[in-house]
Amino acid sequence: MQFRRNTPFASVVGLVLGLLCAVEAAKVNKHKPWIETTYHGIVTENDDKVLLDPPLIALDKDAPLRYAESFEVTLTKEGEICGFRIHGQNVPFEAVVLDKSTGEGVIRAKDKLDCELQKEHTFIIQAYDCGEGPDGANMKKSHKATVHIQVNDINEYAPVFKEKSYKATVMEGKKYDSILKVEAVDADCSFQFSQICSYDIVTPEVPFTVDKDGYIKNTEKLSYEKERMYKLTVTAYDCGKNRASEDVLVKINVKPTCKPGWTGFNKRIEYEPGTGSLPLFPSVHLETCDEPITSIQASIELETNHIGKGCDRDTYSEKALHKLCGASGGGTVELLPAPSSATNWTVGLPTDNGHDSDQVFEFNGTQAVKVPEGVVSTSLKEPFTVSVWMRHGPGAHEKETVLCNSDKTGMNRHHYSLYVHNCRLILLLRQEPTETENYKPAEFHWKLDQVCDKEWHHYVVNVEFPAVSLFVDGTTYEPFLVTEDYPLRSSKIDTQLTIGACWQDNSGHDNETETVSEPAPGGNGYMAQFFRGNLAGLMIRSGKLENKKVIDCLYTCKEGLDVQLPEEVASSIKVEFNPNQSSLSVEGDDIDAFDKVMQHISYLNSRQFPTPGIRHLRVSTTVKCLKEEACVAVPDAEGYVMVLQPEEPKISLSGIDHFARGAAEFEGQEGVTLFPELRIVSTITREVEAETETEAEAEATPAGTEDDPTVQETVVSEEIMHNLDTCEVSAVGDELDGEHESLELDLAQLQQRSLEMTSSTLGLVITGVNTMANYEQVLHLIRYKNWHTEALFDRKFKLVCSELNGRYISNDFKVEVNVIHTVNPMEHANNAMVQPNFINPVHHASVDLSGHNLVNAHQASVVPSAATVVIVVCVSFLVFMIILGVFRIRATHQGTARDQESGKENEMDWDDAALTITVNPMETYEDQHSSEDDEEEEEEEESEDGEEEDDITSAESESSEEEEGAEEEDQQGASRQQQLEWDDSTLTY
Repeated sequence: MQFRRNTPFASVVGLVLGLLCAVEAAKVNKHKPWIETTYHGIVTENDDKVLLDPPLIALDKDAPLRYAESFEVTLTKEGEICGFRIHGQNVPFEAVVLDKSTGEGVIRAKDKLDCELQKEHTFIIQAYDCGEGPDGANMKKSHKATVHIQVNDINEYAPVFKEKSYKATVMEGKKYDSILKVEAVDADCSFQFSQICSYDIVTPEVPFTVDKDGYIKNTEKLSYEKERMYKLTVTAYDCGKNRASEDVLVKINVKPTCKPGWTGFNKRIEYEPGTGSLPLFPSVHLETCDEPITSIQASIELETNHIGKGCDRDTYSEKALHKLCGASGGGTVELLPAPSSATNWTVGLPTDNGHDSDQVFEFNGTQAVKVPEGVVSTSLKEPFTVSVWMRHGPGAHEKETVLCNSDKTGMNRHHYSLYVHNCRLILLLRQEPTETENYKPAEFHWKLDQVCDKEWHHYVVNVEFPAVSLFVDGTTYEPFLVTEDYPLRSSKIDTQLTIGACWQDNSGHDNETETVSEPAPGGNGYMAQFFRGNLAGLMIRSGKLENKKVIDCLYTCKEGLDVQLPEEVASSIKVEFNPNQSSLSVEGDDIDAFDKVMQHISYLNSRQFPTPGIRHLRVSTTVKCLKEEACVAVPDAEGYVMVLQPEEPKISLSGIDHFARGAAEFEGQEGVTLFPELRIVSTITREVEAETETEAEAEATPAGTEDDPTVQETVVSEEIMHNLDTCEVSAVGDELDGEHESLELDLAQLQQRSLEMTSSTLGLVITGVNTMANYEQVLHLIRYKNWHTEALFDRKFKLVCSELNGRYISNDFKVEVNVIHTVNPMEHANNAMVQPNFINPVHHASVDLSGHNLVNAHQASVVPSAATVVIVVCVSFLVFMIILGVFRIRATHQGTARDQESGKENEMDWDDAALTITVNPMETYEDQHSSEDDEEEEEEEESEDGEEEDDITSAESESSEEEEGAEEEDQQGASRQQQLEWDDSTLTY
């Protein structure tokens, strides 16, 4: 269609087209939206509204003028803001357009915010317009802007204490600036609400206060006597006035004023024998009250002076101890032995009986003993040793003699002696006459503190003239003075060896100040220079005792202190012992290490049967500080070790205690063995608590038995092994007559077992420390011989064994030996060879003495004499019945039996082969007699079984009573046999 330009219609169309073109031109989206480059916002936690500065508004130049008057465009969207886009991950905000045309928008939280989790958020925001056309083509985005949002806190959390409770310890009588600090925290994120502004003690009327920082201190001096522990309740407030959700408990212990010393020290420590090492201070600690320590020294002393000879040692004889310690063989003589039948010269001396048979003799200045002649050789030319245990205190200025060998009469010369004078130990040794009269060493002086300290010490003097050496408690001492003298002149005067004084003659007495005894009856001799103190184990030994190990063994205690140093403190702590381990010293500079060492100190007693009683214990401590001065005074800690009573062994000797042997055996080369089946057993008894009874058993328990100790405890016997040191066999009744009887033992067997034997008319004594088994074997070999048995019918002996020098003694085991006398067989050769057929055999009961091994008892061929003695335990009722029956039989048949027996005996003496007997008058009597004998044999067998078990039963008693009756019958039968043997006048051939 074509319009003309000049027509009105054309003008209208052109106008419209122009407007349309203008509108189309206006729809083009030429500009990007615009926003601020930075925004700052605030949001309160638990709220979603964000206050931004500046407000969120996006502008677009493409937007139409808001106030155009010519016309409004309402159908287009160019210039409108369609939205805001937030860039970032997990951003808890969103941007919302409130007005598209104005571009106004807001930022709000998607969910409730938590300031405690995140106090600030930062992210990127961008605005975009709606684009062109209905499909929003050619959409424009603004530049990116940064948004900072701060989350404001609210006071939602209460303070919480870091600890559930608080503890502190304070010393009494002191005010502290701060005792301890309590601390609470608040989980709020803001400074205002997360800070603790104050603390408060809730408990009323307590002498404590707390400041705003939580420090607690006392407001007055505390007293341990008044209150030993305070319990406080403390709370806290934050700056928002929120109180702690839970209050906290504070415990404050009040200690008494610090006193340096040992804590955890037990005053009584019980030691059970046989348990080995016992820690003395397992939980001890040295309190020094926080003083700066530079060194610590402690001395631990175990007081054992009241035990035995200064401590617990084996109480065997000194001779036995020398052997146990390995001393070489040599002649050893004990001058102060335990009193016995063989060594009786010490019987009159007072002894200390409180030390479990440790043989200690007391000399009070009036006692002395003479040693019998022959015990010690009067000449000591060879090297010899004198050893003694001595306890001596400061005394008078007189000589006090331990050992002296002097003239019995006349010249009053001292040949050798050991004495004490002014706390000096002096050995006098005068030489025997020689060809040359030159001066020779005669007196050896040692000045020793030990001589006068009232303590036990062990002295060993080795003499190898002219050299003399002294060991005191294992330490060597040389004489500080040696004086010389001429040798003694030759004389024939006998000498007297004495202990505890010196034997003198009045003619030689030149010192009126010396303590003397009354003159001896019938002479002018007396004792002088008495010793005051205690002596034990005095010995003279041929040959030197120079082995240091042996000397140390003799002196070493069986009890003492011990310590096992922990490896971690061994290099920092120094420990030293004294020789007998009764004391030790500990030195160090670290308290913790020092405590560990003290905790490892222990007591040890290696004896099987230790001496029970108290051992006092003392710990002395010195603490030095920086100025090397004793800055802390630590008091001594005292206690004691209680060694409990050991289970005492019961030594039991058992075996065959009654038997009979033929006289020929006693007179034979071997003799009769006294203890062929001896057994030595040692047992101890313990009390064991019974098991807890059940309820049913408790209900069934009769009333009144609840307190019965036998119901709750059971005694249990247990066999143990230990040594023996003595067994003594003694004759009961008359002493042994050396002219026709003796006790013998093979010395080679003794030497193999390192045992020794002494014998006398009283019996024999075996000594030496050895096992029970070895003693048992040796005792099996003891033989009794008697080569004149015509008048001997029985002999009794007693055996006693002991351990630890008589501390534990066995029962008295008595053995009775009967001698069986027999008629000479040559006188009755025919009877022994052939027994006539016409005689009914009379079975005389073979008396076995209740199981005691009767041997060589001839039943028919040898007739026992009337002197045979049969001793057994009996029951009186049966013997009465048997004797009554015997008398009745004898009353009935006496005449007839005698005639018949005479006739038979004549036939026995001659050739009786052709004899024919038609009537035997003895038959009735023999049958009765045989039946009685059979009954006796049965009863004797019962007795034998009982005696082998060492039990006294009624069967034994019955057996022995029957045997007494049988003995009378045997005597009657013997009489009748004698008639048969010799009265042959009535025989007919």
